[in-house]
Amino acid sequence: MKKLLIACCALLLSVGSFAQDPNFYIYLCFGQSNMEGNARYEAQDTVVNPRFQVLSAVDNSEVGRLKGKWYPARAPLCRKGTGLGPADYFGRTMVENLPENVRVGVVHVAIGGCRIELFQKDKYKEYIKTAPEWMKGMLKAYDDDPYARLVEMAKLAQKDGVIKGILMHQGESNTGEKEWPLKVKDVYDNLLADLNLRGQDVPLIAGEVVNADHGGTCASMNPIIATLPEVIPNSYVISSAGLSCAFDHLHFDAAGYRIFGQRYAAQALKLLGVGLPTAEELMERTVPASTNMHGCDFPRLDQDNRAYFRLFAPDVKRLQVDVCGKRYDMLKDETGWWSAKTDKLVVGFHYYFLLVDGFSVIDPMSNTFFGCSRMASGIEVPEGKEGDYYRTQNVPHGQVRMVTYFSESQQKFRRCVVYTPAEYEKNTKKRYPVLYLQHGMGEDETGWSTQGYMYNILDNQIAQGKCVPMIVVMESGDVEVGFRPRPNKDANAERNLYGASFATLMVQDLIPMIDKTFRTYTDRENRAMAGLSWGGKQTFDITLTNLDKFSYIGAFSGAIFGLNVKDAFNGVFADAKAFNKKVNYLFLGSGTEENMGTAALVKSLRDMNINLTEYVSQGTAHEWLTWRRCLNEFIPHLFKR
Repeated sequence: MKKLLIACCALLLSVGSFAQDPNFYIYLCFGQSNMEGNARYEAQDTVVNPRFQVLSAVDNSEVGRLKGKWYPARAPLCRKGTGLGPADYFGRTMVENLPENVRVGVVHVAIGGCRIELFQKDKYKEYIKTAPEWMKGMLKAYDDDPYARLVEMAKLAQKDGVIKGILMHQGESNTGEKEWPLKVKDVYDNLLADLNLRGQDVPLIAGEVVNADHGGTCASMNPIIATLPEVIPNSYVISSAGLSCAFDHLHFDAAGYRIFGQRYAAQALKLLGVGLPTAEELMERTVPASTNMHGCDFPRLDQDNRAYFRLFAPDVKRLQVDVCGKRYDMLKDETGWWSAKTDKLVVGFHYYFLLVDGFSVIDPMSNTFFGCSRMASGIEVPEGKEGDYYRTQNVPHGQVRMVTYFSESQQKFRRCVVYTPAEYEKNTKKRYPVLYLQHGMGEDETGWSTQGYMYNILDNQIAQGKCVPMIVVMESGDVEVGFRPRPNKDANAERNLYGASFATLMVQDLIPMIDKTFRTYTDRENRAMAGLSWGGKQTFDITLTNLDKFSYIGAFSGAIFGLNVKDAFNGVFADAKAFNKKVNYLFLGSGTEENMGTAALVKSLRDMNINLTEYVSQGTAHEWLTWRRCLNEFIPHLFKR
């Protein structure tokens, strides 16, 4: 019987040890409103790596959580109606820097506005008697004993993982109390005892309140918080220096919480023997972006296409980088260097901006590109071998030149960009066909030769014999400033007029100037036009009303919406036989990840028996990679009849 009992006990122990995952790191989080989460969370805060989880300490209908169950740790981590807090980006940073087999879980119990006494086992009952009315509903969610709930949930968590530390953010409601560190020690010691933990194994990591550098209402508490390690040997204080705050100067804002969480994680990782990479280590495993200013080491890209930014700005209070429509809060170290890492970026060219204390500026480390109706920073995330068509190759290279000319129709000087093939300067008697190539809304005549690398695409194809040597002309199109509806104006009428001035200029001024200045063929059989986005619309508007001047037409993600093909452009598509005879090549391209209506336009034209070529760029959206690919597909078919 005794042997049977021993065997049963051994079996139970083995089952228990199997259920507890040593690679599931648990952190207990407690405190008041700054730990609870006081900032409105944003879309980026609701997408989280499933390796970061929260054990719900209460039922939370806002995110569909039940008490005592594990869930992916998207904000809010605490009760219903709370927001973003330091624990959110603590966990995210932890799983980013720990091995793939390690999970991180948080047990989160916090009460906005509470004193530390609420978590003291021998003080909380007296404290609750004096609690304000607005706090009582919050207390009820924890059965009027938040400490007991924290212990209850921690014991559940211990069945699944190993408690590695305790995170605390509390102190505002105890501002000025020099005995506060001893009260914190009382809570810490009780947690160790009730959960059978050892102090040397479970550090306490506590954060400062809003710093004096941001006018923190309770900043005088920070010197007291700094004394915690004097009473709790295995404790660490996380600086709030430089962290942005809410208007009340009592709570941090979302950006402040994100960076604060990263700072908590940096300390926890350090205690685990995992240091965040230094700038030198980062540079060893990344490469500078090709779009950087000459001699600038950042931004950089790793093998997974994450971008790394690093800037020295000691006097700035808040710095973010806005890339691909997502803003990343940059982390400032004690020496004034700011850094950030993005999510994985899709290949191709992307505009980005820095937000300095909320004001959008370009990155001094990046070359600049005109886009988004302004000068912008840009980062090129390289394709693999398939991107060689737009890279510089060891082939003869043409020239890209700026040409200034006077427009009689507009009575002002204008500028265009002109590409001539490599042989143009050598064979001085030969004439060339011309492609007029237009950019999109919010860009200018430099777009195709900077963001688009059109000169490499042409050089490479000409050298390989894929396309005929040609001149390419790029003008502004009068759409540098994006269309914006205005008060008391008909938006549809305004939209129809947007960039319309370019049609007259092109026919009356630009084409004659090009034919006079360069050695061109001047007949329609040797003239093509194409454009991206709004430039695609302009291409349709100009070529289809001037078919005596153009015989090749291309629209790349063309902004050609709601076109009635039966009546459009004076019924040019109605006689398909005549159209197909006159237009040597009609090309419509788009990316799979955009919705510009190109597929519907293709169908409607084919239903009219119009000959055309459709090209779909796989995996790309309304972006330069789509348009580079379209140009690469378009030009081999030009001027070969």
